[in-house]
Amino acid sequence: MDWHSSGITTSVIGALKRGLAPLEWELGIHVCGGRGRYSRQTPHELVAIGEKVGFDGLALATASRLVAKVDSAAVQDGFQLYLHGFIVTDKGYWVVVQQGMNGARKKARRYHWLSEGLTSFVDEPHTAVEGPGQGEIVNLTDRRAEASRRLQVELLSSLGPDAITRQLSMLEAREVALSPPGCTEHPLLPHLDLPAHHDVRASDVVARRLYGNLAAAADRGPADFPELLLTPGVGARTVRALAMVAEIMHGAPYRFTDPARFSFAHGGKDRHPFPVPLRVYDETIRVLRSAVRNARLGREEELSAVRRLDAQARLLERYASEPSVEALIAQELDRSARLGGSDGIGMGRCAMDGGELFRCAGRE
Repeated sequence: MDWHSSGITTSVIGALKRGLAPLEWELGIHVCGGRGRYSRQTPHELVAIGEKVGFDGLALATASRLVAKVDSAAVQDGFQLYLHGFIVTDKGYWVVVQQGMNGARKKARRYHWLSEGLTSFVDEPHTAVEGPGQGEIVNLTDRRAEASRRLQVELLSSLGPDAITRQLSMLEAREVALSPPGCTEHPLLPHLDLPAHHDVRASDVVARRLYGNLAAAADRGPADFPELLLTPGVGARTVRALAMVAEIMHGAPYRFTDPARFSFAHGGKDRHPFPVPLRVYDETIRVLRSAVRNARLGREEELSAVRRLDAQARLLERYASEPSVEALIAQELDRSARLGGSDGIGMGRCAMDGGELFRCAGRE
């Protein structure tokens, strides 16, 4: 997938881990691992859970390590693994979701494993591998590679590592000499294709839609959010963010052709188009949490207000006008400090890792 979108997998695994933690013993579902250093804790987590519920934690820890090895060594497709999520039930059934990144191509690839029906860790074990073809790769999990897997073991025992290394060097030199220049990738299926640059530019945004969101926030805010606006620290800026959140919740697919526009709701942890305004970010979460909680009790006033924000934005976008996109970015940068602006580089709340936002000081 596009590298811009790769964080979705990390966020979902992290959200599941955090959200199910208070209920895992009641539901019998446990989420282990995560991104980076959290992935390396997976075997220890599985052993600890196994001791409490009674399944063989050591065997599952071995399965965790083997799955990671298969997708990094047996499958050599240019994607370096950085995420390992292991979801297991009290009965020992499990799912593994792994993700790798190819920095040169700016693409990510996801690998799915399911214990149900799994008969071999090395013979076509994947439930799915998500991502377009990248050309020729080394895939020793292909059923046609069974002879290669067997002969590799035999060669190691008969020739030894030194002789194998010499033969490999000769073969690689010959392959380089005979290889045709370049290779053609498979055509892509319909997908969201984001630009290679990471900063948000005016050319990335359909300005009239952005202006419609802003105008709707100004128009509907006082009518639909009187109690919200009376809350200390909450004002029009929070309602502006909610207007864009409302469009994501209720918008039609054709309105998502310029996804960069939605970054104007809460900025970005990489400071594009501006640092995350933490006060606005936290209040948006608070409002949505309150709306969902009350809707479960039959009180849908807050959710209805969010829906009206989206409807109003569509009506106003034909007529609304604002300063240029560049001027809006400059305004947000100017007010960033007053709204608790922060990023994943300096002080404050850092980058998302394992679904959790950590307060830290200069820690990646």
